[in-house]
Amino acid sequence: MATTDGITRRALLNRGFTFGVYGAAIGMAPRFIRPAWAQEGLAPGMIGGPTGFPGAERYQYGPDTPEGRAVEAARAMVGNGTAPARIVLGLSDGSIGQLTQPFPAGAPSVKELWERETGIPIEIVGLPNGQEFTKVMQDISTQGGGFDIYSVEWNRLGDLAESGGIANLDEFVAAYRPEWDDPEEGYVGGAQGVALLNQYRGSTYGVSLDGDFQSWFYRADLFADPAEQEAFAARYGYPLAPPRTWKQHAEMAAFFHRPDRGLFGCTDLRNQGWGYTNWYQRYVTMKAPNQFLFADDGTPLIHGPEGVQATQEYVDSLSHHSPDAISWGWPEQYGNFGSGGAAMTCAFSNLPKFLDNPGNAGSSVTGKVGSMLPPGREVGGGINSRSVLWYSLTGMVSAQSRAREAAYLLLQWLGSARIYAWMSANPGGYLDPFRLSDFADPLVQETYHAYHIAVLRETVARSVPTINYPGATAFHNALDQNLMAALTGEKTAEQAMADTASEWERIVRRTGEDKVVDAIQKAKAAWPTIIDPIA
Repeated sequence: MATTDGITRRALLNRGFTFGVYGAAIGMAPRFIRPAWAQEGLAPGMIGGPTGFPGAERYQYGPDTPEGRAVEAARAMVGNGTAPARIVLGLSDGSIGQLTQPFPAGAPSVKELWERETGIPIEIVGLPNGQEFTKVMQDISTQGGGFDIYSVEWNRLGDLAESGGIANLDEFVAAYRPEWDDPEEGYVGGAQGVALLNQYRGSTYGVSLDGDFQSWFYRADLFADPAEQEAFAARYGYPLAPPRTWKQHAEMAAFFHRPDRGLFGCTDLRNQGWGYTNWYQRYVTMKAPNQFLFADDGTPLIHGPEGVQATQEYVDSLSHHSPDAISWGWPEQYGNFGSGGAAMTCAFSNLPKFLDNPGNAGSSVTGKVGSMLPPGREVGGGINSRSVLWYSLTGMVSAQSRAREAAYLLLQWLGSARIYAWMSANPGGYLDPFRLSDFADPLVQETYHAYHIAVLRETVARSVPTINYPGATAFHNALDQNLMAALTGEKTAEQAMADTASEWERIVRRTGEDKVVDAIQKAKAAWPTIIDPIA
């Protein structure tokens, strides 16, 4: 994940913040006899998974599991000579460590385990943070065929599918049954979560390998301070606690905003390329269960009173930010929060992993971080609290690949309950947890902290998609430019939203009204409907 000023999240961390193949194979041998290639040290009935460390059996799997089916099918391809010589995976370079570094002590690496169990090597090609989409489009447009799997941000799913550059995976999903909607180990929200993360226009084009759900944090030490509680209650007439509504959020941010003492009220981003994810969270809560960006016929809705109000709030909130808020990216935000410079912020879910960490000598907030649900609004008889999915690396199979089936099998294995929990707990990268199985996993809870995991699960359940259909980049650029004009006073909130809506109408026509409208309608399956009680 990259910042817009050229500094990567990896650099930030380094600074110290700190179909037939499968069916035929099954017919040739009994399913539940451990195959000869299975490693020693597995629990009874298991055919694969890591060994060598306490609790390794949690990540082992039997034959009738998504991991087991993927491994057995890949191994069968090796046996009958249809396997590729290797699978070339293009992966954001800040994530490579989670596949190549053994974790915990005594364990193999994820890459080593796959290669040992299947006999198919993985060649990982690092993609510079922030340039993943550029590299993918170069490969597609030149017909370079350099990759079997692209790992690229989720919002590119629609553009890449419509370009013909990535493969439709429905056939493989039907054959190998990934169980993403499993009620105990699958995606939060079941089918809604699958539609959100892996699908475009009702078909599967990606396998999620990340959980970039924007998450809210606060200084637990400040909110628990008796003197602060007394002063806040005296001023506003209600107890100081993590805000549930945007009104409460504004009042608490104003209360804690003390720039003369090095404390800002809130530092959710306002810069180009990232800030508008925080505008989204305000806008989509305007109605119950959701305020949509477009009507079903493709007409933009953001220039209505809801969009104007959200934009005005977004601008007004600068009063409790840094004076340099519109130029702050992730390094400034994480650095400031780690030094105790903000009462609240909205960031990636890995903030506690890096800043609430005794091993990070550069952080002064270790033991002082709290996690909270996104602020919302009282609508529809309850509180509509929403976050968004933004960036989130997703594995996509290149349409040019001659190893599409094997590539999908690797993605199913990587993204399945046991392997993904083990991989996302590894501190060697920033592929974040998002599955029910992740939230229940002890290693994930240790890395991300139990107090945060409990809230993160509920944040995921309340997250809406940002635009991932054709023209996504153009839509977001138009919104971004007009929000920046509003933040700098060049435009009023009304003018900024009217101009955005006009540009969106042109993008719909230019991109193709039929396919954009179809994508808008089908994307509604990915929107949550949870409304929380007021009391």
